[in-house]
Amino acid sequence: MLPIHYGDVILDAGYRLDLLVEETLIVEIKAVEALTRLHEAQILTYLRLSGCRVGLLLNFNAVLFKQGVRRLAL
Repeated sequence: MLPIHYGDVILDAGYRLDLLVEETLIVEIKAVEALTRLHEAQILTYLRLSGCRVGLLLNFNAVLFKQGVRRLAL
C-alpha cells in the first residue's frame, strides 16, 4: 500500500503496488492483450509518489516474455 501525502495530511487509502523490491524497485504485473500508455502512466505515478527511481511493467500475456517487459525510470 502506497499512502498519499498531501501537505501534512497522509491518506492511508492510497495505491496498491503489486511488488515493491528493497524500497527501490516497483514491479507492476499485468495480463493484458497489449500494454498501453495508461499502464505506463500508472507505474510512473507510483514512481513519483514513492520516490523510487525505477519500475518494471510486466505483461504475462505476451507470446514471448521479453516482449512484455518494459523498464521505466524517472
